[in-house]
Amino acid sequence: MKRRRKSDMTQPPGSLTEAAKALRSGAMTSEVMVQQCLSVIDRFDHQLHAFVDVYREEALACARAMDCMAGAGQFLGPLHGIPIAVKDLFEIEGRPITGGSSATEPRSSTITATAVQRLRQAGAIVIGKTHTVEYAFGGWGTNATMGTPWNPWDLQTHRVPGGSSSGSAVAVASGMCLAALGTDTGGSVRIPAGLCGLVGLKTTHGLVSRYGLLALCPTHDTVGPITHTVEDAALMLDAMAGPDANDPASMLSTMQRTERQLGSGVVGIRVGVLPQKERFGMGEDVLTAYDRALNNLAELGATLVDAPLPDSLENYMVMAGALMSAEGYANLGSLFEQDLAFDPHVKERILRGKSISVGAYLELQEQRLQAQKAVACAMEFIDVLAYPTNAISAIPVAQVDERATPLSRLGRFVNLLNLCSVAVPAGLSKQGLPVSMQIVGPAGHEGLILRLGHAYQQATGWHVLRPVGLASAAVAGAS
Repeated sequence: MKRRRKSDMTQPPGSLTEAAKALRSGAMTSEVMVQQCLSVIDRFDHQLHAFVDVYREEALACARAMDCMAGAGQFLGPLHGIPIAVKDLFEIEGRPITGGSSATEPRSSTITATAVQRLRQAGAIVIGKTHTVEYAFGGWGTNATMGTPWNPWDLQTHRVPGGSSSGSAVAVASGMCLAALGTDTGGSVRIPAGLCGLVGLKTTHGLVSRYGLLALCPTHDTVGPITHTVEDAALMLDAMAGPDANDPASMLSTMQRTERQLGSGVVGIRVGVLPQKERFGMGEDVLTAYDRALNNLAELGATLVDAPLPDSLENYMVMAGALMSAEGYANLGSLFEQDLAFDPHVKERILRGKSISVGAYLELQEQRLQAQKAVACAMEFIDVLAYPTNAISAIPVAQVDERATPLSRLGRFVNLLNLCSVAVPAGLSKQGLPVSMQIVGPAGHEGLILRLGHAYQQATGWHVLRPVGLASAAVAGAS
């Protein structure tokens, strides 16, 4: 048996990929890596409120077992021994699940979600479950009953983390884990990733099994990773993708090898840019960063194309919102009709679906189908779109208007039209808050958007920035 030396690293690796290399080389042990993450959790989670539950002893025991395997030269997969977090919308056998709601008692899961199973099979260690907007219906990341996670880019002012995968993004951005699992129904992976300076991948519907996921809008719900780098997102996608008999929508899915495609280059890729008429209601810093990012893509060899979509982003957002309410009520209406202490804003969104008749719902689905066909035609002359991820950077929680949707207009169309999208860090606002760009591709073209996102990250480096006050604390806690 090969003897594993003690960790040579005094601070957590900067990405999942770096962690994997450190573990395989023996420069780091899984146990030390888990301990480092737990140290950050102990120091900051009382304020940041990322976790619903931390699986401390289980994670440490699993890490020791992983180190024993590594010492014998055996590795489960590319994520061997790496601590990740899981949104509290996924079932994990023997663990409580709340769906972000305190209205009912937590239920102990009897199954484990396929996505979680596959990440574990690739070697990942689940360090805990993270907070979410109640039943994942909200873009700000707020939760009136269980508490709103704190965006770690401002430790003085409680700013929105973005939702609904709020806790997952906060956990990764603050160094409490190396990556996290989220869901995206109308932007719920990309919005928090964008506001927290991370990569968020919205996958094609059905590419990753949704078995074991609490459903909100089954025709829009997707599973995706939140990471520091595009390469990390590709590794997680490759571990999760593929057919699952427990989720009929995934039966045409294929195994992915996107990580191998990342270095293929981007010269000649045709990139559709945000039309001038859609640049309203956006922060000046967001547009400045976005225009700079487009110049970066052009310098890499991509061709920028003015190619407006057949309809407005506003109309797509409204259509998607109606479908989310209709299916949300079908799935959760009987629960939200009860006189229980739900988040009032989420309850309003769910109950809105009660007024949508079966006929109106079918008409919405027909409109969606026609919109998908029209967009497919419009994208015949481009390969991808590059749009800002969010119209604004993170605002204070105290300023949130729950009926306003500035974080939804640029994201919901992706789910409605069954496209794929990856959000990547694109700079900082004048206040030092993350700004993000998303690269959007046709269904099933994750390899293409990740390739372009990876090239952009290699040329810019915004993804290496970390929240002020947390990086040095993580090092101190690990030493």
